[in-house]
Amino acid sequence: MIVWIDLGTTNSAAGVWRDGKVELIPNSLGSVLTPSAVGLDDDGSLLVGLAARERQSTHPKLTATTFKRYMGTGRTTRLGDRDYLPEDLSALILARLKADAEAYLGEPVTEAVITVPAYFNDKQRKATRRAGELAGLKVERLLNEPTAAALAYGIHQLANEARFLVFDLGGGTFDVSVLEIFEGVIEVRSSTGDNRLGGEDFNALLIEMMASRFAQDWGSTAKEPLLRERLRLAAEKARRTLTDHAEATMEVLWQDRLWSLEITSAEFEAKAAALLAKLREPVLRALRDGEVRADDLKEIVMVGGATRMPVVRRAVTKMFGRFPATSVHPDEAVVIGAAIQAGLKARDAALREVVLTDVCPYSLGVDVSETGPGGTMRHGIFSPIIERNTVVPASRSKIFSPAQTGQKVVVFGIYQGEARLVAENIKLGQVEVPVPPRRAGEITLECRFTYDVNGLIEVDVHVPETDERRQLVIVDEEDRGGDDLEKRRAALAALKVHPRDLDANRAALARASRCYETFLGERRSHVGELITRFETALDGQDPRLAELARKDLTQALDALEGETWL
Repeated sequence: MIVWIDLGTTNSAAGVWRDGKVELIPNSLGSVLTPSAVGLDDDGSLLVGLAARERQSTHPKLTATTFKRYMGTGRTTRLGDRDYLPEDLSALILARLKADAEAYLGEPVTEAVITVPAYFNDKQRKATRRAGELAGLKVERLLNEPTAAALAYGIHQLANEARFLVFDLGGGTFDVSVLEIFEGVIEVRSSTGDNRLGGEDFNALLIEMMASRFAQDWGSTAKEPLLRERLRLAAEKARRTLTDHAEATMEVLWQDRLWSLEITSAEFEAKAAALLAKLREPVLRALRDGEVRADDLKEIVMVGGATRMPVVRRAVTKMFGRFPATSVHPDEAVVIGAAIQAGLKARDAALREVVLTDVCPYSLGVDVSETGPGGTMRHGIFSPIIERNTVVPASRSKIFSPAQTGQKVVVFGIYQGEARLVAENIKLGQVEVPVPPRRAGEITLECRFTYDVNGLIEVDVHVPETDERRQLVIVDEEDRGGDDLEKRRAALAALKVHPRDLDANRAALARASRCYETFLGERRSHVGELITRFETALDGQDPRLAELARKDLTQALDALEGETWL
């Protein structure tokens, strides 16, 4: 069985294409969204999802979130007595989604298609694929998130010809794609974005507003992790409140005092001006690369949880001079589209006439040397071979010559990016080719790049004069082989995992503990009584009584602080 997974910065989700339609897979709590959070319980057991996220503001050193932003890097997060790479933490999320899918479908899940931001580079994509393998999944394909969202939005319009733009602002990444529908084909014309822009950056503005307001009162404690996490939680709640209200209150309990700050929508929008401006350039680039004018777009489709913010919707409205479309569920569009792609792959009868194309998000090329003014040689210049937004699969070649007389070896550095200097791009590997020592310019080399739908890059260098040929398939330099992957998978599998059937109780207790630390006075005493009552029911080991007690606890907490957000 193959499932389709949206591995998000804030929340993740899984779906399946079955009986001619999309089915979103609920987790153990009955929700189709699972917070992308990993943590350790007090007994050292692993928590994944809502229970982990609820403990972030009370146990920041035992909780990890937003690690998707660091995929493909060596940055580690320490939980307990060990360090985790972003792909390790992502693997734990994927493993939980896999377990939820198996419980829901009643059969083993062995394969997955995982969505990634369109602007993820090669290292980030390979890290995502490795995370799936660490979770025990064969990653059949990586699918760009805006492309998946376009399927969720455009699948019903296949009889019409239209162009539209997908504006995907999630918790940690921003993607823009221009697509065209014609004669049963959904064609991606261009994709671009910013992997360091999302809802978390807007939260950071609110955190800074409150931290600045009380900087003198808090003094040196202002940077303590516990306070920062409480500020982060307050900022998230305030940002969500501002979605439907003109003002919001940030409240933080610190040093046995409740600190509060009133923030209006106008103040927030003024503070967010620089972030809102950063949304514009990727949109303009996507339109330029797709050779589409804004007036040619039928609609602007908003997906990603952060697009709920009125400040973002107003910015997009001003950008295009019209209101964007909001008919697609912002949190579910990507996984719905991914499941539709599953139906396409399976050649389901309901989708047999649909064709989907995608593009290469970054330019791929090699480093070259150039002769500058006065005959000086400048090295490290990027020469693109496959340019960004080329429809994939693609194969392109260029002819090069040795730069120096008598040169016996030519080294091609393989790079990904858009900068003129290769030092500012990402190096993926290199190919060395022997050449006969001749005068500069006499020998020619043909360098061919091939890029497939899964992002696999193959480089072929041919010297016609000697028929010498060198080939390279770009593999992850950090992938140390199957044995290492098996060791890491075994290490993750050996972690003490909290029983899935106790997720609801663990999440409720974590939430109650957070509320106890957040409130003061009568509300704190009331929460303490609720926790005692609930723990007593759990100690009785009667599942029915525990469930009733959990419902009572949840209703009481909802009355105190509002419903749990995802």
